[in-house]
Amino acid sequence: MLKCRTVCKKIAPLARASSTLCRQNVRRTGMKHGRILPHVPAVNMATGPAGASRQNQFYVLLVGATCLGGTIYTYQTVTGAQKRYDERFAVLHQATSEEIAPSTQTESPAAEAIGTAEAVSQSEPQAAPAAEEPSPLSTGAEAAPSETTEPLPGPDSALASLKLPSHAPYLLIGGGTASFAAARSIRARDPGARVLIVTDEPDLPYMRPPLSKELWFADDPAVTDTLRFKQWNGKERSIYFQPPSFYISPEELSSAENGGVAVFTGRKVVHMDVRGNKVQLDDNTEISYDKCLIATGGVPRNLQVLERAGEEVLNKTTLFRKIEDFRSLDKVSRNIKSIAVIGGGFLGSELSCALGRRSQDSGLEVIQMFPEKGNMGKVLPEYLSNWTTDKVKKEGVKVISEALVKSVTCKDDQLEIQLKDGRLVKTDHIVAAVGLEPNVDLAKSAGLEVDSDFGGFRVNAELQARSNIWVAGDAACFYDIRLGRRRVEHHDHAVVSGRLAGENMTGANKPYWHQSMFWSDLGPDVGYEAIGIVDSSLPTVGVFAKATAKDTPKAATEQSGTGIRSESETEEVALSPVASTTPAPAVTHKDDYGKGVIFYLRDKVVVGIILWNVFNRMPIARKIIKDGEEHTDLNEVAKLFNIHED
Repeated sequence: MLKCRTVCKKIAPLARASSTLCRQNVRRTGMKHGRILPHVPAVNMATGPAGASRQNQFYVLLVGATCLGGTIYTYQTVTGAQKRYDERFAVLHQATSEEIAPSTQTESPAAEAIGTAEAVSQSEPQAAPAAEEPSPLSTGAEAAPSETTEPLPGPDSALASLKLPSHAPYLLIGGGTASFAAARSIRARDPGARVLIVTDEPDLPYMRPPLSKELWFADDPAVTDTLRFKQWNGKERSIYFQPPSFYISPEELSSAENGGVAVFTGRKVVHMDVRGNKVQLDDNTEISYDKCLIATGGVPRNLQVLERAGEEVLNKTTLFRKIEDFRSLDKVSRNIKSIAVIGGGFLGSELSCALGRRSQDSGLEVIQMFPEKGNMGKVLPEYLSNWTTDKVKKEGVKVISEALVKSVTCKDDQLEIQLKDGRLVKTDHIVAAVGLEPNVDLAKSAGLEVDSDFGGFRVNAELQARSNIWVAGDAACFYDIRLGRRRVEHHDHAVVSGRLAGENMTGANKPYWHQSMFWSDLGPDVGYEAIGIVDSSLPTVGVFAKATAKDTPKAATEQSGTGIRSESETEEVALSPVASTTPAPAVTHKDDYGKGVIFYLRDKVVVGIILWNVFNRMPIARKIIKDGEEHTDLNEVAKLFNIHED
């Protein structure tokens, strides 16, 4: 069009000159009515009438040719532009059709979400990706089944924006126990609900307790691939809460007629806009929500002395928390001669016993070190801590108590741990099991309050941090009406708080009054369940009895039918527990503590209870703590648990 305008500007003077010449000729010849026109000075463009006529014809032809050429040029330009537009539109339409069309080369949403757990589908048919599940890029009613198990596309993938819906009515941040419990609760109360779980892990929601317990006692050498284990009662199950067929793919969530639960793995929420009701992922994707749950859990703590030790030491250190940590530690423990576990709490003791049991066949040296005087020294009274320490030693573990790590260095491909009292410990690998730090990375962008004493997001009685934001699991700091503000890092709390948060997200408005329990097993023969505040610095009273063959974790799971004992626990209240009529023997602390009850007191009121090799009595313990009464004779209270009956 610019060229046409330029040509017109050049032609305009010639056209005006031609028009002037024609008018002059008309005046000369008197063409109209024989009238003689006034004399006009001749234009020196021709020497006579014949020359003028030839000149006129020339200019007429010139103007006509110019107009015709301009018309042709304009037509060609417009036609060419229309052709190019049609071609580009066709290309774009074809590309869009290819992206939306069903693909037989992409994996099923279940196999894609489960990431590294392909082997589960080999040993558990119901956990395998269903053949009728749609392809992740399909939007039609029917889709070709997938046969590949490729990993999730990275943040730079051209299809990343297609993986997530732009809006989720229920958005759950985190893919752990609390998040899964909330999803099931939401769907139970709102069957058509659309729930999206976003997790930075590559796996579908799974239970964590077996990672430090039963999985280490599995006979199957491929356990790290299958992630299937036998419970103490011999029954086999998968570590995953549900098989992949339970979920729908994220891109189907918006169009699913009956709703569903979708899990988007390998993505982390890095920013939260509470005013705009939306979040931003680490690939800059934004998702808006109506209601949101923060269930980000926690990250393992590390010792500062290890963090400062350098890359060589860190490469030989495991922070145990996830499936990938279990797989890594299992592989390492099979290829080294010595391993040291730093930490005397629940995790450190469980891993030490598990590795110690394995060392009996492999010759692996297992060392457990901790700053306390005995194993579980921060939880158990001293006499029971000492007994537990001996139990761990019998499992083949070398225990080093009152061990404060001063420095760690790597020399000749071996780690040297220098203690503050001068002792030197040499090992090939370190497992740091020194606690959990709640993940509150979203607090700053979301403007949410973090508790300065216990950590975690502060929530109200309904587990709300804002009007449409809830928090559950390890990351929640809640107010216990009996025990004050608390933060709990155990499986049962994650289950119940997640379930309650899900109910409240659908409008239940229930307060969190549940007293969560936790349990720990030192193998299949010794285990305990606890509730409330169990702190060895508090006054304690222990009542013990002789154990029988049924007083073990193995026997307990045989009776309850599950290896995750909190699954058999409910919020039922023991309204009128019946005490045993068997007289209680005199309380004496012997070397063998078969079974018993340990009461933790604050101002003569029971605030915590440990059931030592006593199982399925948690409702009674909950009622005792809920009542909040002073007890003059705890031997009589212990009768409620029937520990003196065979």
